[in-house]
Amino acid sequence: MITPAAVHAAAVALRGVALRTPLLSVAELGVYLKLENLQPVGAFKVRGAYNAIRKLPDPARQRGVITYSSGNHGQAVAYAAQRFGVRAVIVMPETAPAVKVAGVRKWGGEVVFAGRTSEDRQRRAEALAAGEGLAIVPPFDHADIVAGQATVGLEIAEQCPDVQMVVAPVGGGGLISGVVAGLAASGSGATVWGVEPAGAPKLQRSLAAGAPVRLERTESIADGLITLTVGRIPFGVLQLHKARLGGVVLVDDDSIREAVHFLYRRCKLAVEPSGAATTAAVQSGALTPSGATVLVVSGGNVDPALLED
Repeated sequence: MITPAAVHAAAVALRGVALRTPLLSVAELGVYLKLENLQPVGAFKVRGAYNAIRKLPDPARQRGVITYSSGNHGQAVAYAAQRFGVRAVIVMPETAPAVKVAGVRKWGGEVVFAGRTSEDRQRRAEALAAGEGLAIVPPFDHADIVAGQATVGLEIAEQCPDVQMVVAPVGGGGLISGVVAGLAASGSGATVWGVEPAGAPKLQRSLAAGAPVRLERTESIADGLITLTVGRIPFGVLQLHKARLGGVVLVDDDSIREAVHFLYRRCKLAVEPSGAATTAAVQSGALTPSGATVLVVSGGNVDPALLED
């Protein structure tokens, strides 16, 4: 569903918009870190958001865009919309971290608060889109979003040609499905593993069921990874490339906190819990590196207080 041509086109379009983030070797863990926390909005989400907005018909884009997000995708949409000179409305949860709300506003996004779940936000965004003629830019369940995120996998294959394992955090599935599609587009044979919070095992259960499963509730300090389900398009991509998927492991909040502190104190990286989940998987022993291993550090929008806990 996500063709190599679409991935390579997204990579060209993102030049000068998203950073080609570096790989950092961490000998203590025997891995490389793909530093998506260094993106202009602090997360990989800029890749998918910009690609989706650029693919909109010009009349629709000029009327403005809207999304629903716990934070990082909202910042990415605001940033991308600013690049195109169009309006962006971001529907966020009432519990959104202040650092992420400030980030959306920094890029000119208009913040609207709605409930606590992704469904609350989506319903409000759909109502506003219908009433104000705004184009919806979904956080993960869209082919253009996944194609943009796939450039992460494409870059990893180019930067580490002998890569054997790539580890990605899992929220709605846009990143991990994109990494799989990007590696496929590059011709890499690397295996991809997903990491979810123990309190939000939506992909693990969906893979077991053979279709997206909706959880009753989720809970974790990794606020970007607590969606109730994975998207149908990301899940379809993973099923299409299931031979590349090693599996999904779970990490608890204590392990995630430890990883946040490790990255800050030992690697001098300010990484949010969602971004530190892959490091937590290796540190805790939930996942053992195999050959050249790359962990995607997906976000750096962290509450400073968490770094000092």
